[in-house]
Amino acid sequence: MSPSRPSSETSSGETGSLRFSPVNAVLGLAGLASLVAGYWLLSSGSITLAPLLLVLAYVVLLPLAIIK
Repeated sequence: MSPSRPSSETSSGETGSLRFSPVNAVLGLAGLASLVAGYWLLSSGSITLAPLLLVLAYVVLLPLAIIK
């Protein structure tokens, strides 16, 4: 009896591969722009808007760009 191997196919029959769509690119670029703007504002002394942009980029935009 041979050991069973877990299949890399999903329930829909597709192989487990990452799909990159234009939505991912837009979210990734928005996250990158938010990071650049946040760090630029942080270096110029903004203590209110800079952290908000950085949290938006790291917690919302970049994870969505990877997941979606």
